[in-house]
Amino acid sequence: MRDTKESRLLLVLLIAVAFALITVDIRGGEDSPVDGARQAAATVFGPIENGVSSAVDPVGNAISAVRDSGDRHDRLAALEQENAALKAKLGSDDRGRSRLAQLDKMLKIAGEGQYGIKGAQVIGIGAAQGFSWTVTLDVGADDGIERDMTVLNGDGLVGRVTTVGPSSATVLLASDPDFTVGTRMESGDELGFASGQGDRPLRVELLNGKAEVKKGDRLVTFGSQADKPFVPGVPVGVVSRVDPSGGDLTRTLYVTPYVSFTKLDIVGVVVQAPKKDPRDTVLPDKPKPTPTPTVTVTVTPSAGVPEDGQAADGQTQPEPEQ
Repeated sequence: MRDTKESRLLLVLLIAVAFALITVDIRGGEDSPVDGARQAAATVFGPIENGVSSAVDPVGNAISAVRDSGDRHDRLAALEQENAALKAKLGSDDRGRSRLAQLDKMLKIAGEGQYGIKGAQVIGIGAAQGFSWTVTLDVGADDGIERDMTVLNGDGLVGRVTTVGPSSATVLLASDPDFTVGTRMESGDELGFASGQGDRPLRVELLNGKAEVKKGDRLVTFGSQADKPFVPGVPVGVVSRVDPSGGDLTRTLYVTPYVSFTKLDIVGVVVQAPKKDPRDTVLPDKPKPTPTPTVTVTVTPSAGVPEDGQAADGQTQPEPEQ
């Protein structure tokens, strides 16, 4: 297009319309008037992104939902069988080994938390639906995915499903400023709300302003009514800083998330919630403290230094005259 006065005016008009639509979308929340258009976009563009990822798609539909057998041992046994089948599909190259390690961790979380999951692959980043921290998955409504399902990986909470097309879904990451999830402190009942801050640690507001919290404490998801959008017990992160308590009704924490949101590949959508809250059982083992080496220094008296009352040659020194 030639740079003319008319083209510049058209560009300004399009930008104004775009900002207006974004504003209406944000204020509308789940009842946004442009939600239909966003779903239509997912329907149109999802298959395109899916096609681009077909060259690396040995995993996309490999993990079927883990059905509740009513018995923890049976569930873990089913996961082990599924894992063995996946190993054969992934091969032995470096990328395959990396993805296999991700799957191992994710299936372990699913087994320990009793989550029924549908495996998926990240095929797009920052989808065009207006969110700044989102990814697109290669599963959708045809795979049983619904809006407001929890998404996790082998490290912990990834986000929640916001838009679903026939064969793709958009996930709002926990790092997004519009993301909020209820949390619970490990080994306690202190509740709070964690919010995303982009590439900075999550900000958590504890409901109890006098709660005793320290660096290194860990948090999991508290869970939502009817388990949507969040199931309970999913690892969230580790407390990295605690604001001093100033007598406020709430207390602010900063939490380093377990998940690296810039390195997502294999994830799982929770299609079936656990029968009971797994509490802290899904959290990783705490790292063992590294022992601090101690150094003992022994001082040996020099041969030329006289001891009390002795001369260097071993003779007793005379008393000084009064």
